[in-house]
Amino acid sequence: MTEMIENRTFDEISVGDSAVLEKELTYRDIKLFAIMSGDVNPAHVDEEYARDSRFQEVIAHGMWGGSLISSVLGTELPGPGAIYMSQSLKFLRPIGVGDHVEVKVTVREKHQEHHRLVLDCLVTKDGGQKAITGVAEVMAPTVKISRPRWAIPDIQVREHALFNGYLERARQIAAEQAPLVAAIVNPVDRMSLTSVAEAVRQKLITPLLIGPRDAIQAAAREAGIDIDGLDIVNASHHMAAATRAIDLALNGEVDTIVRGNISISDLMAPIVRRGAGLATGRRMGHVFVFDVPGRQGPLLITDTSVNIRPNLEQKRDIVQNAVDFARQLGIATPKVAVLSALETIAPHIQSTLDAAALCKMADRNQIRGALVDGPLTFDNAISMDAAILKNVHSPVAGQADILLVPDMETGHMLSKQMSYLGGAGGAGIVLGARVPILLPGRADSMQTRLVSLALALILRQPG
Repeated sequence: MTEMIENRTFDEISVGDSAVLEKELTYRDIKLFAIMSGDVNPAHVDEEYARDSRFQEVIAHGMWGGSLISSVLGTELPGPGAIYMSQSLKFLRPIGVGDHVEVKVTVREKHQEHHRLVLDCLVTKDGGQKAITGVAEVMAPTVKISRPRWAIPDIQVREHALFNGYLERARQIAAEQAPLVAAIVNPVDRMSLTSVAEAVRQKLITPLLIGPRDAIQAAAREAGIDIDGLDIVNASHHMAAATRAIDLALNGEVDTIVRGNISISDLMAPIVRRGAGLATGRRMGHVFVFDVPGRQGPLLITDTSVNIRPNLEQKRDIVQNAVDFARQLGIATPKVAVLSALETIAPHIQSTLDAAALCKMADRNQIRGALVDGPLTFDNAISMDAAILKNVHSPVAGQADILLVPDMETGHMLSKQMSYLGGAGGAGIVLGARVPILLPGRADSMQTRLVSLALALILRQPG
């Protein structure tokens, strides 16, 4: 049965009449509003910026509160036919993602001239806290209108649903077992502390903040982040913090090591050093997991951050790390594309020779649990159309789950292109150590940081 929408005419309305709308703010609402209005104020659409407490007071301004009030006036009281004349609002509290709000309009005055109504407007959030107050003035309709309620079309907003699933899975693991005990190395910057606070709020981690205590506390104060109750392990400088994190990992006191304000080379040097104890006998390698628009499952790219120019033996370990991890993500038999500039073997291009050798190693069970093929160019690896047009016959071409890049430079550039040009969400993790290592970049989003922690929780599960 079609739902009808009906107005209340001026004569039917009395002073004191009211109407209420309830709604929960989602990040999808924010994105849709930005698309339709052009309002790309970072306080509204940038998760990292908006979570900074210095900007929290502007989250709801204009973007949502006013639109919800106008929705009540246009659909409920007076309803269809109402003409908005003016509005004056005060924004008292921020409205953030996940907040449940109640929007109420109440007729304060009724004037015969121009059939004018003055209405009090009130928006409250969870717990009855006043978020927005104000007054609206409308011209009420004089003719009864009853129309079928318009069905809002399903507008698709890219939300990286795969990553949302990983986060939900990780939260379940943390609830059933325990949050990750995470060693945060030298978190003396706003983004490191902001992401820690959000991960704690989502119950993903129990953090140990390792670094100069005074500098950590000063950074928290400057960013407006409350770190009371979080453990701080005092270390005189960033390298001492890295060493302390490794010691804690060796003693089984932490589940993961997370890079803060320290370079990747400074953090990884003591981790990969022979005899440091975090090695497992297999070469460590960094894997980026991408949630690609239009793709059903994840796309893994390795190695993007650790091995500069890996040799054949190291590539074998890097592939096996990625294969084992892909299986934990739910890919029963991962398809590995060994990338090169050509899809044929050329003796003068080392990556094509390595690709051929890796394929034979997979045939001889030196790489287990995967289909491996190469050399493949990037287009042949991910596009079935390209593979068919180029007459590349392969069980991997066009449907690769894992891309092995020739060297770190290639991997790093490809991963950035995926994020910045391809619209893919990416999250990374270092595999092959006794505990997972996370290397968030300074420009990484909150989603990237949280999903990386989620991947570490998933990795903790038995394979």
